[in-house]
Amino acid sequence: MTQTQILWGLLFGSVGLAFFIYGKKQQRLVPLVCGIALMAYPYFVSSTIWLIVVGVVLCAVPYFYRP
Repeated sequence: MTQTQILWGLLFGSVGLAFFIYGKKQQRLVPLVCGIALMAYPYFVSSTIWLIVVGVVLCAVPYFYRP
């Protein structure tokens, strides 16, 4: 794991924590699940490009998908 991957993982993990807290307080499922996914996925992705792509997609899902 490179320093770049650690920093991107920290960034997306922090955003995921914010989504998780927001989803839990507002009782909304989409931000809650995206928050958990953002906190967990950096452990399983080894490529920096895929780390960024998946992180941006998971950050955008609660904005564009509002049930």
